[in-house]
Amino acid sequence: MSGIGGRPGQEPGTPGSGSVRAPGFPVSRPRRLRRTPALRRLVSDVRLHPADLILPLFVKEGISEPAPVASMPGVVQHTVESLAKAAYEAVDAGVGGLVLFGIPAVKDAAGSAADDPDGIVQVALRRLAAEVGDSTVLVTDLCLDEYTDHGHCGVLLPDGSVDNDATLMRYASIAAAQAEAGAQVVAPSGMMDGQVGAIRSALDAAGHSDVAILAYSAKYASAFYGPFRDAAECAPQFGDRSAYQQDPARSVGDALREVALDVAEGADAVMVKPALAYLDVVAAVRAAVDLPVAAYQVSGEYAMVEAAAARGWIDRDRIIGETLTVAPLSPGLRLGNSSATGLITDDD
Repeated sequence: MSGIGGRPGQEPGTPGSGSVRAPGFPVSRPRRLRRTPALRRLVSDVRLHPADLILPLFVKEGISEPAPVASMPGVVQHTVESLAKAAYEAVDAGVGGLVLFGIPAVKDAAGSAADDPDGIVQVALRRLAAEVGDSTVLVTDLCLDEYTDHGHCGVLLPDGSVDNDATLMRYASIAAAQAEAGAQVVAPSGMMDGQVGAIRSALDAAGHSDVAILAYSAKYASAFYGPFRDAAECAPQFGDRSAYQQDPARSVGDALREVALDVAEGADAVMVKPALAYLDVVAAVRAAVDLPVAAYQVSGEYAMVEAAAARGWIDRDRIIGETLTVAPLSPGLRLGNSSATGLITDDD
């Protein structure tokens, strides 16, 4: 005897009978779209591509060969020559952009080397603009911490606090100098109130209205930045940056306020930094603005992956892929730091 709607001899309600399912057998089975690599690729929400990444590069004045950064395996402080070589390699790999951090030979209280036409970043920019400028996007970190002898992100008042408005004047001058040297995007990271507006005005007044601003809008006072401070030689000589970078304990509303201010002042793209520990902020910013959103996976995150992988505790390549695809950001940017065998991210 045939079951209802089934094959001869098949009991009604059994799987594959074409009849009513017995209780406990699900109709919706999400695993159907996870069965094979091809299926997973077909329905993936994220496509990671080198063009989505920006490669941070450190260039140091006065060294004759690249200097390894002990706390970030695979990362070096470059000479101008080795920087150019690294830039060519990044372009050949299809990396979307390069962001430069400079370490001058001489630092002072005002960070004078930051806007010196012969300062290390300006020298490097002119070289890269001439050689790879049409093949990639040249971004510059715009801050003072790498250039000041005290390691803070601005000009100091007598009591040791950062003078916000005096610092804005320095940022304006630095932006003009970087743009003149060939920067296509400037990325202010100091978290000074009004920095985007001051920089936009300075760029426009200097005839660089086509230079874009990638604002470090939601940059937290994070302990994840430690290895970067080795690379850029910019650890504060006293105190910390909690008085101007964001408090990790504040709600996402504080970040959204910072983002809204930067957008109103003329930011062309905005950034959340660090990335992985603040994915809720990344998602909220993505929902709030119709601009590219960058997520900076910082040096501490990079160092933890490298250290654990070196000890065999994690699968390095899988961790890299997972951390870079965990939060969809399209349309957006991610800052990534090249190491020996793959793309992962770094910081400040």
